[in-house]
Amino acid sequence: MATVESKMISLGTLAPEFNLVDVHINQKRSFETLKGDQATVIMFICNHCPYVKHIIDGVVEVANEFLDEGISFIAISSNDIEKHPDDSPENMHEFAEAHNFPFPYLFDETQEIAHEYDAACTPDFYVFDDEDKLVYRGQFDESRPKNDEPVTGKDLRNALSNILNGLPVNPEQKPSIGCNIKWKQ
Repeated sequence: MATVESKMISLGTLAPEFNLVDVHINQKRSFETLKGDQATVIMFICNHCPYVKHIIDGVVEVANEFLDEGISFIAISSNDIEKHPDDSPENMHEFAEAHNFPFPYLFDETQEIAHEYDAACTPDFYVFDDEDKLVYRGQFDESRPKNDEPVTGKDLRNALSNILNGLPVNPEQKPSIGCNIKWKQ
């Protein structure tokens, strides 16, 4: 398992469109139909990554806090399931159920969407405003497995609160750190 940082693509980047299978309902869903009225959080996660496991209940808590405010959350897994069967759609469904995901969990089988978002790690967070422009990319908070920092979602929470309050999102953002996406050869 290689630990890497997110790539911190340019703020203002337009959200790439996608049409991926939602493992909850086994149907394809698109960015256009899932995006929020105020903002959209795209999260690249997977089932087996210790960094994701460490914060996932906090992510669900933050999502539940902001979903009724017009902010949608979309989780995407792009890992190669041949080498990492723990990340298969069946296991994604079980992981989502076990953690009570209030958001869709999409499978990026071809890894095309991870490439379009320039995703590098799990977890990797992106926030797009109501014009589908990137206003935040980076960490959930300072907490990591074994660093004793509490899981608060502070960084993501601050970005979302600023959007809802009509304030600019601070452009000084820290990259997420996690397991590298498991790319196909």
